Amino acid sequence: MDQGPKSYWAEFLGTFTLCFIGQGAIVMQHATNWNDLLVIAIAHGLALATMISALGAWSGAHFNPAVTFGFVITRRMSLTSAITYWVSQLAGAIAASFLLRSVMPGEAGEAVHYGVPLLASGVSVSQGLLLEFVMTFFLVTAVWGTAVDERGPKIGGFGIGLTVCMDILVGGPLTGAAMNPARAFGAACASGVWTDHWVYWVAPLLAGAAAARLYKSLMSSR
Repeated sequence: MDQGPKSYWAEFLGTFTLCFIGQGAIVMQHATNWNDLLVIAIAHGLALATMISALGAWSGAHFNPAVTFGFVITRRMSLTSAITYWVSQLAGAIAASFLLRSVMPGEAGEAVHYGVPLLASGVSVSQGLLLEFVMTFFLVTAVWGTAVDERGPKIGGFGIGLTVCMDILVGGPLTGAAMNPARAFGAACASGVWTDHWVYWVAPLLAGAAAARLYKSLMSSR
């Protein structure tokens, strides 16, 4: 899986694309007064599906520290490799977020904090943690079922992209449906908004570990 610089570039580019397209859709929806959740969900899903299909052969197409953490927990990846993946993913997210800040309408971008995921009014921290955990659990299960398990359907990244899309349709208005620490971190760096930021690390990482362990234990042929 870890093929050195090729893999790190793939992780950078894939995460960059997810953040640039997904967060860009959030900004443009606000700029055009559409505020269509379906458009935002599709933008994230298509970006992820396309780049997983394009770059999966080079890095496994994690594009998400929670996915990588699941591989570490199940001993499919060394901690050394995981650290380089995490650095690449975070760098891609930061680069995408700052590029958006430089090219998108400033007023619209600032209004939505360039896509920073935030807990909605009335959603408690514990509820936010649970929502992000459940949504990330679905996502990582889809990764293992369609991309890791050799028995899974060969559908490229579209099963995973559709999972992100369905999660955003439910969780987007409640937590922002980040499901990805890098996705949250890049936007926070560009906007300076760090409210409840830890939620978007703790819940996805725990869910990534839980989903990977359960899939390997209960459904893996090995």
